[in-house]
Amino acid sequence: MWVKYVVDVKNCFIFAHIYEKYMNIEELRSHCLAIKNVEECTPFGEDVMVYKIMNKMFAFFPLNPKDNEHFVVMKCDPEKTVELREKYDGITKGYYAGNNLKWNSVYIQKDVPDKLIIELIEHSVEEVIKKLPKKKQEEYRK
Repeated sequence: MWVKYVVDVKNCFIFAHIYEKYMNIEELRSHCLAIKNVEECTPFGEDVMVYKIMNKMFAFFPLNPKDNEHFVVMKCDPEKTVELREKYDGITKGYYAGNNLKWNSVYIQKDVPDKLIIELIEHSVEEVIKKLPKKKQEEYRK
């Protein structure tokens, strides 16, 4: 979010307008690509971007919006999932994941702050890493 101030010297007033700026699909892709040893691929077709570490998926998103809204599906701790879904309209059950609490759809142009989306990308990576064998976890963390 950013604020634009307009000063009218003649009439002596200040006008402030608040603009909402949401993450776009290119920024989302950049954040996913910033993850250490990330692999970007399209196993579900050219219109779905998939992000993996250690050959395990941590996020995916369609390039074409659903109902004019872009979203990313990410892994999440089930306890955290419940809390997030209660707090944000833009976090729902993982698209294509059924009723599984381990995957969330995060709509990037709704009420979910960009900072939280970035944190959730990192959380998703950690969820993948902690399920790997200890040797693979150590290898990734080097």
